[in-house]
Amino acid sequence: MNSSLNTRSMIFTLYGDYIRHYGNEIWIGSLIRLLKEFGHNEQSVRAAISRMYKQGWVDSRKEGNKSFYFLTERGIERMDEAAKRIFKLNPDKWDGKWRMLIYSIPEEKRNIRDELRKELQWSGFGSIANSSFISPNDLTKQVYLLIDKYNIKEYVHYFIAENNGPRKNQTIVRECWDLNDINEHYKTFIDFYGEKFHKEKKKISKNQMTAAECFVERTKLVHEYRKFLFIDPGLPEELLPKKWLGNKAATLFTEYYRELTEPASHFFESVFKDGNEMKIKEDYDMYQHPLIIEE
Repeated sequence: MNSSLNTRSMIFTLYGDYIRHYGNEIWIGSLIRLLKEFGHNEQSVRAAISRMYKQGWVDSRKEGNKSFYFLTERGIERMDEAAKRIFKLNPDKWDGKWRMLIYSIPEEKRNIRDELRKELQWSGFGSIANSSFISPNDLTKQVYLLIDKYNIKEYVHYFIAENNGPRKNQTIVRECWDLNDINEHYKTFIDFYGEKFHKEKKKISKNQMTAAECFVERTKLVHEYRKFLFIDPGLPEELLPKKWLGNKAATLFTEYYRELTEPASHFFESVFKDGNEMKIKEDYDMYQHPLIIEE
């Protein structure tokens, strides 16, 4: 499986999977050192973190001649939402209701319109018609956060409704999402990482992988699995096909992640402590990492 290890995307992965559990900030020198493991140079890291700063994902502070970067409230909220979806092994039960957002945003605000569309799709909404998005999941909180974020209260309508026909709920699902294509992506993930997990589990048990190698592999695993946030709406089980592979992929991801966690965390801590004076959290739960997020 070929991962595109974009510098900025990798920084998001590190913040979600590691940094936010260690006080939520990191010295730029430590970040550069960590990303060196993936072939990223200092210039690309500094350019990427600068871009994230301008976009409002991170903020910074100075301590002497050291620069530290930490997630903003916006960044933390995004990762909290993502974590609930990524570390969920099984789909939710459905309450039988659809959430529908309809908007009419003027042309002079088309940039906001485009951003809203991306945000809705990332959260799990599907497009059922022009300027109309629906989801069977309770995304009311996310909807109102977006309304406030983009100041579009006067341009949107939000409904919670039931489908009374004439077409079935499964038909609506097929119109809004290509579940066969998503299932194929899950199959590719399972085929690649299932074999890899079998091999590396043996190597780890025999101490044939270094902590740095485990750190790299875990980060790549997270980086790859997080891509499903952008294509899988996280539908309730009642609306999924019988041969759905999402649950199998989630189980594989969780087991593989667990296997890599302890040595990977040790490597991260060794680099992190060199630049951060703060004490490593003693209550840090190595098996409960929310992830990444952005694109």
